[in-house]
Amino acid sequence: MGVRRACLAGLVAALALSACGAGDGAAARPSAGGPEKTEITVGVVPVPSAAPLFIAIEKGFFKEEGLTVRTETIQAPQAVMPKILNGGIDTFLTSYVSLIAIQDSGVAKLKMLVESQQGAPGVNGVLVTGDSPLREIGDLKGKKIAVNVVKALGEVATSAHLRAAGLSPADVSFVPVPFAEQLAALRAGRVDAAWTTEPYISAAKKDLSARVLVDTLTGPTEGLPLDGWAAGADWTARNPKTAAAFQRALGRAQKLAAADRSEVDRVIPSFTKIPADVAATMTLATFSTSLDAARIQRVADLMSESGLTRTRIDATALVAG
Repeated sequence: MGVRRACLAGLVAALALSACGAGDGAAARPSAGGPEKTEITVGVVPVPSAAPLFIAIEKGFFKEEGLTVRTETIQAPQAVMPKILNGGIDTFLTSYVSLIAIQDSGVAKLKMLVESQQGAPGVNGVLVTGDSPLREIGDLKGKKIAVNVVKALGEVATSAHLRAAGLSPADVSFVPVPFAEQLAALRAGRVDAAWTTEPYISAAKKDLSARVLVDTLTGPTEGLPLDGWAAGADWTARNPKTAAAFQRALGRAQKLAAADRSEVDRVIPSFTKIPADVAATMTLATFSTSLDAARIQRVADLMSESGLTRTRIDATALVAG
């Protein structure tokens, strides 16, 4: 029941986004060799990982593939699963942890179309206040660690580091605290440490003289794939040309994002509440230019080791052609 509840609980995004789109609003009739659907709705969690989508819209990459893209703000795929299953949302941004949890729960069968980001040092980690007595990972035993959502990436990544240090995830208590409320929880002593990400890491360092106790995208989690764009397995089977066109257009934007940081910095303020000056200085994960089942398997295995899935998921079943 815990995994199913986790699957339905969702991944909380602290940022807001107003819906936006591209095109003239009318779906063109598909050509014989073109996509089955020419107008698609994409579910967007307003975080930096979504930047390539907006680059592709702005650059006209989707239009060149015969697609008109409309975006809809979502907090996590779990929260809009009915719309995904009935075709109201065609593709969507999801963390791999959410994708695998949904697959394991049996709620839906999903396919990953494009990987967005892989982990990089400094992107997320376990923080403590500057005056905290905690100095190393072993000091976390018996302590409370805030995570934005339980049984999600923060818990998976932190648990991997706990095991590497000879501890068990059961040696700590993971406490759900939204990113935007974690600094106050640390300051008040309601938690001993907090797993968070940018731009909250920079804010914690500034306001609390916070220290990174554990960089959770290094060591056993170095280069861990974080998230990407997925669709229902049935939708992908019914719309293979649409899926392929989406992959090609977004793949071009992924390469651009990977090669030119300024392209990412430029679009982030347009769909998040992150100011331009913060976007230009915060640490970002690595934008992926390929989709590799072996990388995804690492996430599935970490979830299995943490007891967050009922069975070991075969990542090859999650990757679209």
